[in-house]
Amino acid sequence: MQTSQRTAAIIVAAGRGLRAGSGGPKQYRSIGGRTVISRALEPFCRHPAIFAVQPVLNPEDAAMFEAAVGDMQYRTPVGGGATRQASVHAGLEALAGEAPDLVLIHDAARPFVTAAVISRAIDAAQLTGAAVPAIAVTDTIKLVGAHGHVEATPERARLRIAQTPQSFRFDAILDAHRSAQRIGRDDFTDDAALAEWAGLTVATFEGDPANMKLTTPEDFAREEARLGAASGDVRIGSGYDVHAFGKGDHVMICGIRVPHSRGFLAHSDGDVGLHALVDAILGALADGDIGSHFPPSDPQWKGAASDRFLKYAVDRVAARSGRIAHLDVTLICERPKIGPLREAMRARIAEITGLDLSRVAVKATTSERLGFTGREEGIAAMASATVRLPWSDSR
Repeated sequence: MQTSQRTAAIIVAAGRGLRAGSGGPKQYRSIGGRTVISRALEPFCRHPAIFAVQPVLNPEDAAMFEAAVGDMQYRTPVGGGATRQASVHAGLEALAGEAPDLVLIHDAARPFVTAAVISRAIDAAQLTGAAVPAIAVTDTIKLVGAHGHVEATPERARLRIAQTPQSFRFDAILDAHRSAQRIGRDDFTDDAALAEWAGLTVATFEGDPANMKLTTPEDFAREEARLGAASGDVRIGSGYDVHAFGKGDHVMICGIRVPHSRGFLAHSDGDVGLHALVDAILGALADGDIGSHFPPSDPQWKGAASDRFLKYAVDRVAARSGRIAHLDVTLICERPKIGPLREAMRARIAEITGLDLSRVAVKATTSERLGFTGREEGIAAMASATVRLPWSDSR
């Protein structure tokens, strides 16, 4: 994802969540050891393309909010309204002085949004001006009348489940909210419906089945069970890679093009950081190494971008119903200096893998001028990957 447009996010957390049963507002309840709202807020606070995160709360919940989210960086929360629509409008007006180009609007009750979905939302808004994440409907849907009788069966191929974050040109969605307020329309259940009413064309982009809204006690029970199952068989793999310098004017490190006085001698693009991560993931799966899956003798990998290898390794985890919990890479070199690029590298790895930024670590060290890295003959990388597989996967 590449963007020069200023993007803000609104996290809507003013509801009471009555359908979720007892226990207080659902956004402040714990799931998997963390509050729902902290899980929902963090990916936006950490995303490198978002400059401002605006929470919208019930004013009575201010103390719970502060306790739930810790020291994340966000704008001072504003009070919400009696409806979701009114709460979003309050968030938009609070951001108006910042004049963002784009805005993402997300429900705090969706705690499993990923950096990849956020990036897709930004890309879609840049391209179309209004877009929603959507997933296909797999069940047959019936339209039922007041007496419980089936009136119609909509064509399933055209149906989609809408999610958040929904993304818009800021000025356009703010104007739509203001127009609805002027005539007293306050019955829109999401911002896409309001945008459609205002005459905007709303596109869709790929959502995420895990990005579901917590509404009922059964939803909480299901997700607690899923999180518990995901932590069943914990695997840790390690990886190591090294590439020598040759002629060139840049090197690829952790998916980022880094200007340098030398290039890498390599069959692919020589990205030592991503190669080490691939081996770490494959190691956690006991699934060979990068060379066995992408042999350097095969000409199709000549000059290949290493993000392809990392995506492949992530897909190998998903094929076994597993999840990557954490990735950690250490780069060993005298030059180029990694510190100024560390956050860009973390963001790129998160984007490639679909992980939350908080689950990606990039570190760097020198070898105190000792050895081949100390002589600036090349760069080395070490990596570890924590992977969770279901206990039923005994391979």
